[in-house]
Amino acid sequence: MISEEQAYQQILAATNPLPTRKISLTDAGNCFAAEDYFAQTPLPNFDNSAMDGYAVKASDCVRDKSLKVIGEQPAGVDRQLRISLGEAIRIFTGAPIPDGADAVVMQEDVEVHGSEISINTEVQPGEFIRRRGCDLAEGQKVVSKGQRLRVTTTAALAAQGLSEVTVGGRVTAAVVSTGDEIVQPGLSLRPGEIYDSNSVLLKSLLEGWGAEVRFAEHSRDDEQALIGCLRRATANNVLLISGGVSVGQHDLVKSALTAIGAKIDVWRVAIKPGKPFLFGKTGGCHVFGLPGNPVSSFVTFLKFVRPAILLMMGAADNELPLRTVSARLVEDVVNASDRPHYIRGQLTDGEFTTSGRQESHALFGLSRSNALLRVPAQKTFRAGEFVHVELWD
Repeated sequence: MISEEQAYQQILAATNPLPTRKISLTDAGNCFAAEDYFAQTPLPNFDNSAMDGYAVKASDCVRDKSLKVIGEQPAGVDRQLRISLGEAIRIFTGAPIPDGADAVVMQEDVEVHGSEISINTEVQPGEFIRRRGCDLAEGQKVVSKGQRLRVTTTAALAAQGLSEVTVGGRVTAAVVSTGDEIVQPGLSLRPGEIYDSNSVLLKSLLEGWGAEVRFAEHSRDDEQALIGCLRRATANNVLLISGGVSVGQHDLVKSALTAIGAKIDVWRVAIKPGKPFLFGKTGGCHVFGLPGNPVSSFVTFLKFVRPAILLMMGAADNELPLRTVSARLVEDVVNASDRPHYIRGQLTDGEFTTSGRQESHALFGLSRSNALLRVPAQKTFRAGEFVHVELWD
Protein backbone atom coordinates (compact mmCIF):
# COMPACT_ATOMS: atom_id res chain seq x y z
CA MET A 1 0.00 0.00 0.00
CA ILE A 2 1.36 3.40 -0.99
CA SER A 3 0.58 6.91 0.21
CA GLU A 4 -2.02 9.18 -1.34
CA GLU A 5 0.69 11.55 -2.60
CA GLN A 6 2.72 8.71 -4.15
CA ALA A 7 -0.34 7.45 -6.00
CA TYR A 8 -1.19 10.95 -7.23
CA GLN A 9 2.34 11.58 -8.51
CA GLN A 10 2.59 8.17 -10.23
CA ILE A 11 -0.70 8.72 -12.02
CA LEU A 12 0.26 12.18 -13.24
CA ALA A 13 3.71 10.95 -14.32
CA ALA A 14 1.98 8.34 -16.50
CA THR A 15 -0.40 10.89 -18.03
CA ASN A 16 0.24 13.22 -20.97
CA PRO A 17 -1.91 15.87 -22.67
CA LEU A 18 -3.84 14.65 -25.71
CA PRO A 19 -3.37 16.29 -29.14
CA THR A 20 -4.88 19.77 -29.39
CA ARG A 21 -7.85 20.66 -31.58
CA LYS A 22 -9.45 23.80 -33.01
CA ILE A 23 -13.14 24.20 -32.20
CA SER A 24 -15.87 26.81 -32.36
CA LEU A 25 -15.67 29.33 -29.54
CA THR A 26 -19.30 28.55 -28.68
CA ASP A 27 -18.29 24.94 -27.95
CA ALA A 28 -15.17 25.81 -25.95
CA GLY A 29 -16.71 26.31 -22.52
CA ASN A 30 -14.86 24.28 -19.82
CA CYS A 31 -12.12 23.30 -22.27
CA PHE A 32 -8.53 24.42 -21.67
CA ALA A 33 -6.67 26.88 -23.88
CA ALA A 34 -3.85 25.21 -25.81
CA GLU A 35 -1.94 28.48 -26.30
CA ASP A 36 -1.69 32.00 -24.92
CA TYR A 37 -4.13 34.54 -26.34
CA PHE A 38 -3.31 38.27 -26.40
CA ALA A 39 -5.58 41.21 -27.13
CA GLN A 40 -5.36 42.45 -30.69
CA THR A 41 -8.21 44.89 -30.10
CA PRO A 42 -8.40 47.08 -26.98
CA LEU A 43 -11.60 47.08 -24.94
CA PRO A 44 -13.35 49.34 -25.44
CA ASN A 45 -12.00 50.03 -28.92
CA PHE A 46 -12.90 53.75 -28.77
CA ASP A 47 -13.86 56.34 -26.20
CA ASN A 48 -17.58 55.94 -25.57
CA SER A 49 -20.37 57.08 -23.33
CA ALA A 50 -21.23 55.22 -20.12
CA MET A 51 -24.67 56.88 -19.93
CA ASP A 52 -27.58 58.21 -21.93
CA GLY A 53 -27.20 61.99 -21.83
CA TYR A 54 -25.26 64.77 -23.54
CA ALA A 55 -21.64 65.03 -24.66
CA VAL A 56 -20.22 68.37 -23.51
CA LYS A 57 -17.09 70.33 -22.68
CA ALA A 58 -16.79 70.16 -18.87
CA SER A 59 -15.46 73.73 -18.67
CA ASP A 60 -18.59 74.89 -20.49
CA CYS A 61 -20.97 73.45 -17.91
CA VAL A 62 -22.08 76.21 -15.57
CA ARG A 63 -25.33 75.92 -13.62
CA ASP A 64 -28.28 77.32 -15.53
CA LYS A 65 -26.14 78.09 -18.59
CA SER A 66 -27.81 77.03 -21.82
CA LEU A 67 -26.04 74.85 -24.38
CA LYS A 68 -27.22 74.38 -27.93
CA VAL A 69 -27.85 70.78 -28.99
CA ILE A 70 -26.34 70.45 -32.46
CA GLY A 71 -26.81 66.76 -33.17
CA GLU A 72 -27.27 63.23 -31.94
CA GLN A 73 -24.84 60.29 -31.67
CA PRO A 74 -26.50 56.89 -31.06
CA ALA A 75 -24.57 53.69 -30.40
CA GLY A 76 -23.27 52.41 -33.72
CA VAL A 77 -21.35 53.99 -36.57
CA ASP A 78 -19.40 57.10 -35.58
CA ARG A 79 -21.06 60.12 -37.22
CA GLN A 80 -17.82 62.11 -36.83
CA LEU A 81 -19.58 64.89 -34.93
CA ARG A 82 -17.73 67.73 -33.20
CA ILE A 83 -18.69 70.27 -30.57
CA SER A 84 -17.39 73.75 -29.77
CA LEU A 85 -17.97 76.01 -26.78
CA GLY A 86 -21.64 76.50 -26.00
CA GLU A 87 -22.65 73.27 -27.74
CA ALA A 88 -23.76 69.75 -26.74
CA ILE A 89 -24.60 66.56 -28.57
CA ARG A 90 -27.31 64.11 -27.54
CA ILE A 91 -25.55 60.79 -26.87
CA PHE A 92 -26.50 57.26 -25.83
CA THR A 93 -24.77 54.52 -23.86
CA GLY A 94 -21.95 52.94 -25.86
CA ALA A 95 -21.89 55.68 -28.49
CA PRO A 96 -18.56 57.20 -29.67
CA ILE A 97 -17.56 60.44 -27.93
CA PRO A 98 -17.69 63.36 -30.41
CA ASP A 99 -14.53 65.36 -31.05
CA GLY A 100 -14.17 68.27 -28.68
CA ALA A 101 -16.23 66.67 -25.88
CA ASP A 102 -14.48 65.65 -22.66
CA ALA A 103 -17.46 64.65 -20.48
CA VAL A 104 -20.98 63.26 -20.57
CA VAL A 105 -23.74 64.66 -18.39
CA MET A 106 -26.60 62.29 -17.54
CA GLN A 107 -29.97 63.12 -19.01
CA GLU A 108 -31.39 63.15 -15.44
CA ASP A 109 -29.19 66.19 -14.70
CA VAL A 110 -30.38 68.20 -17.69
CA GLU A 111 -33.43 70.29 -18.44
CA VAL A 112 -34.44 70.42 -22.09
CA HIS A 113 -35.77 73.62 -23.63
CA GLY A 114 -36.44 72.92 -27.29
CA SER A 115 -33.03 72.75 -29.02
CA GLU A 116 -31.18 73.86 -25.89
CA ILE A 117 -30.35 72.30 -22.53
CA SER A 118 -29.43 73.67 -19.12
CA ILE A 119 -27.35 71.65 -16.67
CA ASN A 120 -28.18 71.52 -12.96
CA THR A 121 -25.05 69.76 -11.67
CA GLU A 122 -21.28 70.14 -11.65
CA VAL A 123 -19.47 68.30 -14.46
CA GLN A 124 -15.89 67.04 -14.23
CA PRO A 125 -13.62 66.25 -17.21
CA GLY A 126 -13.79 62.55 -18.09
CA GLU A 127 -17.10 62.05 -16.32
CA PHE A 128 -19.12 59.08 -17.69
CA ILE A 129 -16.61 58.41 -20.48
CA ARG A 130 -15.19 54.94 -20.99
CA ARG A 131 -11.70 55.46 -22.33
CA ARG A 132 -10.26 53.31 -25.12
CA GLY A 133 -8.43 50.31 -23.62
CA CYS A 134 -9.49 51.03 -20.04
CA ASP A 135 -10.77 47.44 -19.63
CA LEU A 136 -8.24 45.58 -21.78
CA ALA A 137 -5.16 47.08 -23.40
CA GLU A 138 -3.82 46.04 -26.78
CA GLY A 139 -1.19 43.32 -26.29
CA GLN A 140 -2.47 42.37 -22.83
CA LYS A 141 -2.84 38.62 -22.18
CA VAL A 142 -6.46 37.50 -22.26
CA VAL A 143 -5.98 33.77 -21.64
CA SER A 144 -2.97 31.70 -20.59
CA LYS A 145 -2.16 28.26 -21.97
CA GLY A 146 -3.76 25.62 -19.77
CA GLN A 147 -6.39 28.01 -18.37
CA ARG A 148 -9.97 26.80 -18.20
CA LEU A 149 -12.22 28.63 -20.66
CA ARG A 150 -15.18 29.70 -18.57
CA VAL A 151 -18.28 31.29 -20.06
CA THR A 152 -16.93 34.75 -19.26
CA THR A 153 -13.53 33.88 -20.76
CA THR A 154 -15.07 32.85 -24.07
CA ALA A 155 -16.97 36.14 -24.08
CA ALA A 156 -13.67 38.03 -23.69
CA LEU A 157 -12.22 36.07 -26.64
CA ALA A 158 -15.35 36.74 -28.71
CA ALA A 159 -14.81 40.46 -28.04
CA GLN A 160 -11.47 40.01 -29.84
CA GLY A 161 -13.31 38.84 -32.95
CA LEU A 162 -12.38 35.16 -32.53
CA SER A 163 -14.81 32.53 -33.76
CA GLU A 164 -12.52 29.53 -33.12
CA VAL A 165 -10.02 28.65 -30.42
CA THR A 166 -7.34 25.96 -30.03
CA VAL A 167 -7.94 23.81 -26.97
CA GLY A 168 -6.70 20.61 -25.38
CA GLY A 169 -7.78 17.18 -26.51
CA ARG A 170 -11.13 15.46 -26.11
CA VAL A 171 -11.03 12.69 -23.48
CA THR A 172 -13.18 9.67 -24.26
CA ALA A 173 -14.17 7.42 -21.39
CA ALA A 174 -15.69 4.04 -20.58
CA VAL A 175 -17.44 2.85 -17.43
CA VAL A 176 -17.62 -0.85 -16.52
CA SER A 177 -19.56 -1.94 -13.45
CA THR A 178 -19.04 -5.41 -12.00
CA GLY A 179 -20.79 -7.79 -9.64
CA ASP A 180 -23.53 -10.42 -9.72
CA GLU A 181 -25.46 -8.42 -7.13
CA ILE A 182 -25.82 -5.37 -9.40
CA VAL A 183 -29.16 -4.66 -11.10
CA GLN A 184 -29.87 -1.82 -13.51
CA PRO A 185 -32.35 0.84 -12.33
CA GLY A 186 -35.86 0.18 -13.59
CA LEU A 187 -35.73 -3.59 -13.01
CA SER A 188 -37.00 -5.51 -10.00
CA LEU A 189 -34.67 -6.49 -7.18
CA ARG A 190 -34.39 -9.97 -5.75
CA PRO A 191 -33.16 -10.56 -2.19
CA GLY A 192 -29.44 -9.73 -1.97
CA GLU A 193 -29.38 -7.51 -5.06
CA ILE A 194 -28.74 -3.74 -5.26
CA TYR A 195 -29.24 -1.13 -7.91
CA ASP A 196 -26.28 0.14 -9.94
CA SER A 197 -25.79 3.67 -8.59
CA ASN A 198 -22.03 3.77 -9.24
CA SER A 199 -22.35 3.83 -13.03
CA VAL A 200 -24.69 6.83 -12.82
CA LEU A 201 -22.35 8.54 -10.37
CA LEU A 202 -19.21 7.92 -12.43
CA LYS A 203 -20.75 8.87 -15.78
CA SER A 204 -22.00 12.12 -14.27
CA LEU A 205 -18.58 12.87 -12.76
CA LEU A 206 -16.81 12.14 -16.04
CA GLU A 207 -19.11 14.35 -18.07
CA GLY A 208 -19.08 17.06 -15.41
CA TRP A 209 -15.29 17.30 -15.65
CA GLY A 210 -15.22 17.34 -19.45
CA ALA A 211 -14.88 13.71 -20.60
CA GLU A 212 -17.13 12.12 -23.21
CA VAL A 213 -18.55 8.76 -22.07
CA ARG A 214 -18.70 6.52 -25.13
CA PHE A 215 -18.98 3.09 -23.51
CA ALA A 216 -20.90 1.80 -20.49
CA GLU A 217 -21.46 -1.89 -19.71
CA HIS A 218 -22.02 -4.17 -16.76
CA SER A 219 -20.12 -7.44 -16.32
CA ARG A 220 -21.14 -10.30 -14.07
CA ASP A 221 -18.56 -12.00 -11.87
CA ASP A 222 -17.18 -14.18 -14.66
CA GLU A 223 -13.56 -13.69 -15.65
CA GLN A 224 -13.98 -14.41 -19.35
CA ALA A 225 -17.00 -12.13 -19.62
CA LEU A 226 -15.08 -9.42 -17.79
CA ILE A 227 -12.04 -9.84 -20.05
CA GLY A 228 -14.20 -9.37 -23.14
CA CYS A 229 -15.89 -6.31 -21.66
CA LEU A 230 -12.57 -4.73 -20.72
CA ARG A 231 -11.10 -5.33 -24.19
CA ARG A 232 -13.96 -3.37 -25.73
CA ALA A 233 -13.75 -0.61 -23.14
CA THR A 234 -10.03 0.06 -23.58
CA ALA A 235 -10.64 1.64 -26.98
CA ASN A 236 -11.09 4.86 -24.97
CA ASN A 237 -8.61 7.20 -23.27
CA VAL A 238 -9.96 6.43 -19.80
CA LEU A 239 -11.59 3.32 -18.33
CA LEU A 240 -13.29 3.36 -14.94
CA ILE A 241 -14.06 -0.03 -13.42
CA SER A 242 -16.46 -0.03 -10.49
CA GLY A 243 -15.96 -2.82 -7.95
CA GLY A 244 -13.99 -6.06 -8.05
CA VAL A 245 -10.61 -4.48 -7.21
CA SER A 246 -10.19 -5.82 -3.69
CA VAL A 247 -8.79 -9.24 -2.66
CA GLY A 248 -11.93 -11.35 -2.36
CA GLN A 249 -12.59 -14.55 -4.27
CA HIS A 250 -14.94 -12.73 -6.64
CA ASP A 251 -12.69 -9.68 -7.16
CA LEU A 252 -11.55 -10.46 -10.69
CA VAL A 253 -10.53 -7.06 -12.06
CA LYS A 254 -6.79 -7.30 -11.43
CA SER A 255 -6.41 -10.73 -13.06
CA ALA A 256 -8.67 -9.72 -15.98
CA LEU A 257 -6.57 -6.64 -16.63
CA THR A 258 -3.40 -8.71 -16.56
CA ALA A 259 -5.00 -11.05 -19.10
CA ILE A 260 -5.53 -8.20 -21.59
CA GLY A 261 -1.95 -6.97 -21.16
CA ALA A 262 -2.50 -4.05 -18.80
CA LYS A 263 0.40 -2.91 -16.64
CA ILE A 264 -0.68 -2.20 -13.06
CA ASP A 265 1.22 0.75 -11.57
CA VAL A 266 -0.79 1.44 -8.41
CA TRP A 267 -2.74 -1.00 -6.24
CA ARG A 268 -4.09 -0.17 -2.77
CA VAL A 269 -3.64 3.36 -1.46
CA ALA A 270 -3.52 4.66 2.11
CA ILE A 271 -6.70 6.72 1.88
CA LYS A 272 -10.07 6.46 3.59
CA PRO A 273 -12.45 5.74 2.04
CA GLY A 274 -10.89 4.14 -1.05
CA LYS A 275 -8.01 1.83 -0.08
CA PRO A 276 -8.78 -0.85 -2.74
CA PHE A 277 -7.88 1.47 -5.66
CA LEU A 278 -6.06 0.44 -8.83
CA PHE A 279 -4.37 2.34 -11.65
CA GLY A 280 -2.70 0.97 -14.75
CA LYS A 281 -2.40 1.39 -18.49
CA THR A 282 -2.94 -0.71 -21.56
CA GLY A 283 -1.99 0.88 -24.86
CA GLY A 284 -3.30 4.44 -24.77
CA CYS A 285 -5.97 3.70 -22.16
CA HIS A 286 -5.64 4.82 -18.54
CA VAL A 287 -7.38 2.25 -16.35
CA PHE A 288 -8.77 3.14 -12.93
CA GLY A 289 -10.18 0.42 -10.71
CA LEU A 290 -12.45 2.09 -8.18
CA PRO A 291 -13.87 0.50 -5.02
CA GLY A 292 -17.44 -0.80 -5.18
CA ASN A 293 -18.69 1.29 -2.26
CA PRO A 294 -20.09 4.52 -3.75
CA VAL A 295 -18.39 6.97 -1.37
CA SER A 296 -15.03 5.28 -1.94
CA SER A 297 -15.62 5.48 -5.67
CA PHE A 298 -16.51 9.16 -5.40
CA VAL A 299 -13.49 10.15 -3.30
CA THR A 300 -10.95 8.24 -5.39
CA PHE A 301 -12.43 9.75 -8.55
CA LEU A 302 -11.95 13.27 -7.23
CA LYS A 303 -8.45 12.66 -5.87
CA PHE A 304 -6.94 10.52 -8.67
CA VAL A 305 -9.13 10.29 -11.80
CA ARG A 306 -10.17 13.93 -12.08
CA PRO A 307 -6.59 15.35 -12.14
CA ALA A 308 -5.56 12.84 -14.82
CA ILE A 309 -8.52 13.77 -17.03
CA LEU A 310 -7.79 17.48 -16.67
CA LEU A 311 -4.13 16.89 -17.52
CA MET A 312 -5.15 14.98 -20.68
CA MET A 313 -7.37 17.94 -21.58
CA GLY A 314 -4.37 20.28 -21.38
CA ALA A 315 -5.01 21.86 -17.98
CA ALA A 316 -2.20 23.79 -16.30
CA ASP A 317 -0.87 22.46 -13.00
CA ASN A 318 -2.73 25.09 -10.98
CA GLU A 319 -6.04 23.86 -12.43
CA LEU A 320 -5.63 20.31 -11.09
CA PRO A 321 -6.35 20.70 -7.35
CA LEU A 322 -9.89 21.16 -6.11
CA ARG A 323 -10.63 24.68 -4.89
CA THR A 324 -9.82 24.99 -1.19
CA VAL A 325 -11.38 27.45 1.25
CA SER A 326 -11.12 28.09 4.96
CA ALA A 327 -14.10 27.07 7.11
CA ARG A 328 -15.05 26.99 10.78
CA LEU A 329 -15.89 23.53 12.15
CA VAL A 330 -19.32 23.24 13.74
CA GLU A 331 -18.47 19.98 15.56
CA ASP A 332 -15.51 17.82 16.61
CA VAL A 333 -14.10 15.59 13.86
CA VAL A 334 -12.00 12.58 14.88
CA ASN A 335 -9.90 10.25 12.70
CA ALA A 336 -8.65 7.32 14.78
CA SER A 337 -7.46 5.33 11.74
CA ASP A 338 -3.96 4.99 10.28
CA ARG A 339 -5.04 6.58 6.98
CA PRO A 340 -6.11 10.14 6.12
CA HIS A 341 -9.90 10.30 6.11
CA TYR A 342 -11.91 12.46 3.70
CA ILE A 343 -14.98 13.57 5.63
CA ARG A 344 -17.98 14.59 3.56
CA GLY A 345 -19.88 17.64 4.68
CA GLN A 346 -21.79 20.80 3.90
CA LEU A 347 -20.07 24.18 3.66
CA THR A 348 -22.59 26.91 4.40
CA ASP A 349 -21.82 30.55 5.23
CA GLY A 350 -18.20 29.72 6.06
CA GLU A 351 -19.05 26.82 8.38
CA PHE A 352 -18.46 23.12 7.75
CA THR A 353 -20.85 20.48 9.11
CA THR A 354 -20.47 16.75 8.51
CA SER A 355 -23.32 15.27 6.48
CA GLY A 356 -24.75 12.02 7.73
CA ARG A 357 -22.92 8.76 8.24
CA GLN A 358 -19.28 8.66 7.18
CA GLU A 359 -19.02 4.98 6.18
CA SER A 360 -18.02 4.21 2.60
CA HIS A 361 -21.49 2.90 1.70
CA ALA A 362 -23.39 5.98 2.97
CA LEU A 363 -24.67 7.41 -0.30
CA PHE A 364 -27.43 9.55 1.22
CA GLY A 365 -24.95 11.44 3.40
CA LEU A 366 -22.75 11.98 0.34
CA SER A 367 -25.74 13.34 -1.59
CA ARG A 368 -26.15 16.10 1.01
CA SER A 369 -22.51 17.23 0.87
CA ASN A 370 -20.67 19.82 -1.19
CA ALA A 371 -17.18 19.70 0.31
CA LEU A 372 -14.47 17.37 1.64
CA LEU A 373 -12.39 17.76 4.79
CA ARG A 374 -9.10 15.84 4.84
CA VAL A 375 -8.37 14.67 8.38
CA PRO A 376 -4.83 13.26 8.74
CA ALA A 377 -4.31 9.88 10.42
CA GLN A 378 -4.74 9.90 14.21
CA LYS A 379 -5.91 13.53 14.12
CA THR A 380 -8.73 15.36 15.88
CA PHE A 381 -10.14 18.73 14.83
CA ARG A 382 -12.18 20.54 17.47
CA ALA A 383 -15.42 22.49 17.05
CA GLY A 384 -14.68 26.15 16.39
CA GLU A 385 -11.34 25.38 14.78
CA PHE A 386 -10.67 26.74 11.30
CA VAL A 387 -9.79 24.10 8.69
CA HIS A 388 -9.33 23.93 4.93
CA VAL A 389 -12.05 22.15 2.97
CA GLU A 390 -12.12 21.20 -0.71
CA LEU A 391 -15.11 22.18 -2.79
CA TRP A 392 -16.31 19.75 -5.44
CA ASP A 393 -19.84 20.99 -6.11
